[in-house]
Amino acid sequence: MKEFDDKRTRRNVAVLVAAQAFLGAQMPMLFVAAGLAGSMLSSNPCFATLPISMIVFGSMTTAPWLSPLMQHKGRRFGFFVGAIGGAIGAATAAYGLFINSFALLLLGSYFTGIYMSAQGFYRFAAADSASEAFRPKAISYVMAGGLLSAIFGPQLNKLVFDTIEIPLFGGIYLPNPFLGTYLAIIVLNLVGMLLFLFLDLPKADQSAGGTPAPASRSRMQLLTNPTILVAIICGMVSFSLMNLVMTSTPLAVVGCGFSANEANDIVSAHVLAMFIPAFFTGHLIVRFGATRIISAGLLILAMAGIVGLMGVKLGNFYIALILLGIGWNFGFVGATSLLSSAHEPHERGRAQGLNDMLVFGCVTIASLASGGLMNCSGGTPVSGWNAVNIAMIPFLLLAGGALVWLTVNGRRNAAQPAG
Repeated sequence: MKEFDDKRTRRNVAVLVAAQAFLGAQMPMLFVAAGLAGSMLSSNPCFATLPISMIVFGSMTTAPWLSPLMQHKGRRFGFFVGAIGGAIGAATAAYGLFINSFALLLLGSYFTGIYMSAQGFYRFAAADSASEAFRPKAISYVMAGGLLSAIFGPQLNKLVFDTIEIPLFGGIYLPNPFLGTYLAIIVLNLVGMLLFLFLDLPKADQSAGGTPAPASRSRMQLLTNPTILVAIICGMVSFSLMNLVMTSTPLAVVGCGFSANEANDIVSAHVLAMFIPAFFTGHLIVRFGATRIISAGLLILAMAGIVGLMGVKLGNFYIALILLGIGWNFGFVGATSLLSSAHEPHERGRAQGLNDMLVFGCVTIASLASGGLMNCSGGTPVSGWNAVNIAMIPFLLLAGGALVWLTVNGRRNAAQPAG
């Protein structure tokens, strides 16, 4: 009989919220700096967002081995691996900026993906020992930790932009943009990893009740479960569309005549919108169900695209990115909750690793497409920005269709007589 300890879960949630806030600050910093640094170092403007794509690609290729590693060695061990990867990635990227090497910037971005993958498992760690009633709230609270990172990260970015100087011949100093960002991220990872010492999570290879884990279903068997399949599809679409638009935003804002600091403020508003709803998303899921909250998220994402297509004034960018953040929160937190309810505790390593591999695989494609759509689909920032927002349509239809199929399938099964 599986036992739950929500008091223990609340302690872990507090630690994970702090980790999400402190270490997570590097993500909004990188999503501004990496694209602009790529634009500075790349010889082809179509590859400007490639550093961001490499971060997500690193996360995609990390999830399949990091999740089983956590299953065997424990969550804490995996989180330390993630923070070390983040520090190594930032150091490599910083050296790439120092010597103007686009290749090293990309390599560092790939190692940063190890951190991004580990951060993605914070939400699952919160659910490991939670009761069914508290699980959506635990996931939501951990996601809410990103609220502080949304404030801290962009503001720290403003302080360290253009502050590192490289001595040249004749005693002349030339500011190297974005180098300070990566040096600050090294410190965030090395200091922030100490928080994981305070976690009290279930032991590796055991369920929350401490019993030995039975055999897990294969990945293909997991995908034949309609709930798991739809949860993964909705998670993929929610995260991919958020990444598609957010990756292009700094390039679009600066390209339309606004400053890098204004791009920082828009990203900050976006990340706030991503995480403020997390204070009540879990309660909404408990009351209305995950599928309805996911549906609301998809509708809000569609509204973000409509606002983006209405113009390129500063207000349009703010409103579109705020709606994008809220839509992502409802869609992604809802999909995470739906997935967590559809697999057994002993299957979490395989199911969650499969989920994040597929989610971040699609996010990688989205971030790659973002740069191409923004810089190479019309010749102007306005036409590029419009192309990015139009590209959301087919994926919203895919996720919406998947939800309808799951609902109809569930009603059909419920209507069938037992036995």
